[in-house]
Amino acid sequence: MNTRVAVISMIVEDKESVEQLNGLLHEYGQYIIGRMGIPYKEKNINIISVAVDAPQDAINALTGALGRLSGVTAKAAYAKE
Repeated sequence: MNTRVAVISMIVEDKESVEQLNGLLHEYGQYIIGRMGIPYKEKNINIISVAVDAPQDAINALTGALGRLSGVTAKAAYAKE
């Protein structure tokens, strides 16, 4: 199985989506290297970065599912192969 290293960065503006977000991260937990979350109280948002080592399809699926959550923006940046 070929895997890629990537960072999925998220801006969470709707706190109601956090439970679903955490559920998705749990579902893909086998691929997660680490996670960092920063609450930015002044703007009432959360900034989350998740480092993954996963097949390309899994990264795309997770990023897409996260981005479809209400009030969540998600983008992936990949390491060069």
